[in-house]
Amino acid sequence: MRVCIVAEHASTRFGGEAFLPLRYFSLLQARGIETWLIVHSRTRTELAELLPRDMDRILFVPDLWIHRFLFRLSRHLPRRLSEATFGLLNQIITQLCQRSMLRRLIRKQEIDVVHQPIPISPRFPSALFGLGISVVIGPLNGGMEYPAAFRGNESWMSRATIAFLKVFADAGNSLLPGKKRAAVVLVANERTRNALPKRIRGRVIEMNENGIDIETWHSESGNAVRTAPLFVFVGRLVDWKALDIAIRALAQVPTAELDVVGDGPMLETWKSLAQELGVSQHVHFVGRETQPQYAVRLRQSVGLVLPSLYESGGAVVLEAMATAKPVIATRWGGPVDYLDSSCGILVDPQSYGALVMGFAEAMQKLIDHPELAKAMGEAGRKRAVREFDWQRRIDRMIGIYGAVVNKPTFGHELTCHCGACLPHAATK
Repeated sequence: MRVCIVAEHASTRFGGEAFLPLRYFSLLQARGIETWLIVHSRTRTELAELLPRDMDRILFVPDLWIHRFLFRLSRHLPRRLSEATFGLLNQIITQLCQRSMLRRLIRKQEIDVVHQPIPISPRFPSALFGLGISVVIGPLNGGMEYPAAFRGNESWMSRATIAFLKVFADAGNSLLPGKKRAAVVLVANERTRNALPKRIRGRVIEMNENGIDIETWHSESGNAVRTAPLFVFVGRLVDWKALDIAIRALAQVPTAELDVVGDGPMLETWKSLAQELGVSQHVHFVGRETQPQYAVRLRQSVGLVLPSLYESGGAVVLEAMATAKPVIATRWGGPVDYLDSSCGILVDPQSYGALVMGFAEAMQKLIDHPELAKAMGEAGRKRAVREFDWQRRIDRMIGIYGAVVNKPTFGHELTCHCGACLPHAATK
């Protein structure tokens, strides 16, 4: 079987969904499956460092002037508005280039199946259609809104534009009907399934978006535990991550410290908030770190805090679980798919004040009851290994590839080689 992964980016440095295609490509190659990768040239230097022996199997879309122009325009807009306008146009241009490159690769290398893991948004159109072979898309994860109490956080212009674009989402997916014609569309949850374009022809299967590498995220550590109770936040410093909630909560837990791993446009704002609240000595902005680096921080901590208001996924939740650490998160979006009361504390986003108070109480609870924190961490580790190990995900994905290659057009009688995917999946 020969597979081609098609994605905007494949990177450990770009963060978020860019990590997913890199994992699929690397792990499929490690399994001995002939795999190719088509991505934008922005990640060429990094991929040359990470995968020097595989560069003959990676094709790069050139960085066109239109890419750079749209990117510059997008930087002047709020994030959601930027993604839904200039970001979408940029990705469509990249996909059209990839489609042309992919056609040639299919002829030259006799590719059997194409997999497009990102963009994970269920509404973004896909240009991967009419290729003569089966296409697998996803797992997708989206259909998000802010919690009701926080919907006023966005400007009226941003909300109006997003609403306008949703109305015309089906038109875009009719012009570029990759999702509609795909053999399989994978979705992380029912929320995402409901956000898909209408009239999907292929099978719609539920599969979690994220996974974890058990070897990187483990609970064993020879590192000394920090003297003061430590909590860790990991993520890009953008407004919807709502780090200010964790900082205000920390101000109510005087014995605790907070390590903030990440960078972004809200850095100086949140540094100033920590100073204003008198906790700047307890909040440590450490910048970006590699996964092994912040894995050490997690192992030294009481647990992870994720007060995000717009988190469709949340890979850091799984990473903390695999490190045997409890998670305190907002009861909204992706964390709800991963956590339950056995391995974390979910705080209802009823209001801004309620979230701050809820995070403060949860942090104090884990500090006061270390045996509870340990039990939650152990339960989270077991769940992460059982349900989210990347090796298990690859087993399942290989089964899906094999099924669509053997039966490109199928109905309910389709059987999957891995015995865990297609036979039991709910259809659209």
